Amino acid sequence: MRSALLWMARNERLAGTIPKLRFAQRAVRRFMPGERAEDAFAAAERLRDERIRVLFTRLGENLASLEEAEAVAAHYRHIIARDAERRHVAGPVEISIKPTQLGLDQDQDACLDICRGLARSCAQSGTWFWLDMEGSDYTDRTLDLADALLAEHDNVGIAVQACLKRSAGDVQRLLRARPAIRLVKGAYDEPATIAYRERGEVDANFLGLALIAAEAAAKGRARLALGTHDVELIGQIRTLTEAQGIAPETLEVHMLYGIREQELRRLRDVGHPAFSLVAYGEAWYRWYMRRLAERPANVVFALRQLIP
Repeated sequence: MRSALLWMARNERLAGTIPKLRFAQRAVRRFMPGERAEDAFAAAERLRDERIRVLFTRLGENLASLEEAEAVAAHYRHIIARDAERRHVAGPVEISIKPTQLGLDQDQDACLDICRGLARSCAQSGTWFWLDMEGSDYTDRTLDLADALLAEHDNVGIAVQACLKRSAGDVQRLLRARPAIRLVKGAYDEPATIAYRERGEVDANFLGLALIAAEAAAKGRARLALGTHDVELIGQIRTLTEAQGIAPETLEVHMLYGIREQELRRLRDVGHPAFSLVAYGEAWYRWYMRRLAERPANVVFALRQLIP
């Protein structure tokens, strides 16, 4: 089922058809408050009132031109400025963006310049700029962007995928520069030559990467976010880090909007900084299909939307 859903995420014909179906439009609301920035801000207000911090991501990927990438950057600068006007006690909105939304497919240097501008805007507003990780074809180039940005800014984060066999080396590379690291399991269909395919293998790698990064975070050399809804895995990491004397506030928990919010509140209440990743925008199809592929329960929910 996971492979079929990831194939559907890549299929251009389905991408042009499924978003027009009413049941799909209903189902995607599980994962996003709406398509407009206003919808995202409304969700952010509710979450921050509950002491849950917020990241915004405007959906889209693999843009066709640098002009489109500049428009994406302008949108985020507006978001940053707008949030600064309504600064909330729970902290500013952070932004998380796929590099292919910022011109990575067209020109690496131009993409880096756009990223630098966004990192500066975030720094001026006291918030963070995160690079999302895409498929393995982009891993090296995304890490190169992160290296260049971290050499100039201390408010830059990057996602690292536990499904990739190379990720331990990538974490060690990043830790040379006091990064923010968001560990995720990975939502792309990668070959067994470079990726762990079994859940147990991915979880074991996630656990090992988390312990490496947590030790650095406890010493002030990194910021660590556990980007997973797997509360059992978070519990294992919590138990092992507690045994090492690492405080719970060292381990942030990042979850998608609308998913396991009760568990996110529970983790907040026991001391973990809690974040909700609020997605919005019209280009939600590929992102949504990857969310379905992550957990069978998500598929059951989507199928229920077929019932009037």
